[in-house]
Amino acid sequence: MSNPDAKTLTLPATAEPPAASPAPATPAATASQKPAPSATSPGAASGPPKLHVDDLHVVYRGRSGDDIEAVRGVSFDIHDKPGIGELVVFLGPSGCGKSTILKAVAGLFPPTRGQILIEGQPVSGPGRDRGMVFQQYTSFSWLTVEQNVEYGLRLRGVPEKERREQAARILKAVGLEGFGSKYPKELSGGMKQRVAIARTLINQPKLLLMDEPFGALDPQTRWDMQGMLIDISHREDNTILFVTHDVAEAVYLADTVYILSKRPARILHRIDIPTFADRSLKVKASPEFRKCEEQLLSLLYSP
Repeated sequence: MSNPDAKTLTLPATAEPPAASPAPATPAATASQKPAPSATSPGAASGPPKLHVDDLHVVYRGRSGDDIEAVRGVSFDIHDKPGIGELVVFLGPSGCGKSTILKAVAGLFPPTRGQILIEGQPVSGPGRDRGMVFQQYTSFSWLTVEQNVEYGLRLRGVPEKERREQAARILKAVGLEGFGSKYPKELSGGMKQRVAIARTLINQPKLLLMDEPFGALDPQTRWDMQGMLIDISHREDNTILFVTHDVAEAVYLADTVYILSKRPARILHRIDIPTFADRSLKVKASPEFRKCEEQLLSLLYSP
């Protein structure tokens, strides 16, 4: 199910910017069209969606005691695409409620109204089927990188030999091979986030939830991390929900972008992003990439 007032668009890299004002759903553009995820689209598995969010409302009590409406009537589906990997980005202004949606899916914020289903099962709290990576570094300072990564497996009683093998595989996947014996204080910011991603991926969650995980990194490290995330998404067959307010990051990473309103968060547009074959540094300077940025900006900041 999707928001009835949200507009669904596909951004061809060479198209003129679409109309910016919210409107009832209309057919997506056909040029350079990438099919939207649906139960019948190629690559989508049959059965219930991987994630189903229906009429989500979240109101919570603020520090001053006032009720804060963070999310209003958000609905969307994400279907499984076996062997492909799916990266969905929530894009909106700071403080609009993007992170609240993510935390509701994680089971950290109970919905005030509406429902969240993962493969048809209701979310009632945190669970192993979801893993979350925050902007802040969350490693245990007294454990080595390897011990941090295998921490969840140890809690589940996985034998040591198997833990070490899985940790070695995932550390290699995130570019930390040879750093297993280091402690977090010996790592750069980007490396600490690689540890957090590895610690989450090793538990094989159905959904990887990422709340502006690269926001505190310098531009070059951020670019490297974005490339690594795309590689991991395809290699590990992950479904990733990613929160950002960086338009260039959204264009580079996303298969699909949901543009959110100011708080309380509502979905204004669902955008299918064209695939860029070139993922090198120069792609951000290409006319096609810049055109997509301009189109998203026109939608994000429309009245």
